[in-house]
Amino acid sequence: MLKRPEVNEYPPYYKEYVNHVPEGDLLQILDDQQKETMNLLIDLSEDAAEFRYALYKWTIKEVIGHITDTERIMCYRLLSIGRGEKEMLPGYHDDEYVKMAKFNRFTLQELLHHQSLVRQHTILLLGSMDNEALRQRGRANGGEVTVRAIGYIIAGHELHHRRLIVERYLNSGRFLGEGNGNA
Repeated sequence: MLKRPEVNEYPPYYKEYVNHVPEGDLLQILDDQQKETMNLLIDLSEDAAEFRYALYKWTIKEVIGHITDTERIMCYRLLSIGRGEKEMLPGYHDDEYVKMAKFNRFTLQELLHHQSLVRQHTILLLGSMDNEALRQRGRANGGEVTVRAIGYIIAGHELHHRRLIVERYLNSGRFLGEGNGNA
């Protein structure tokens, strides 16, 4: 079982993500999360999936695309650092990625399928790492991070965005029928 990372294993801006991951087997948590996100969104209509809670905010489809792209990037970091990469790995600009991806052109089902496949890859890759690889330190986005911390960051990032989907989208009065906020 992966041990929760210490605070010196990741940059401070990831603290919220790591702290939101519940206790337990991280690989099982990652698997359960993907199912919970799928169950939360599977029955949304395409119109509902393109809801914005405010002007210039991402749609639900864009949030799912962002979660998936971020996990892809984090998996690359996980692989690179776990294999001993010593160079600084680059950051990325999430708003630009979302803009260029044009996630709203995909169905919600397609986006959830992508997310599921990426999550399966994450679980397999993380599960293949031995203790030495999990403790490897590397540099990404201007900070130092361990492989095991990246696993927790991935889980916490999804939890963060799922909470926002529930609070700002699904529980919004506008989402429930008072207008959709799209521009």
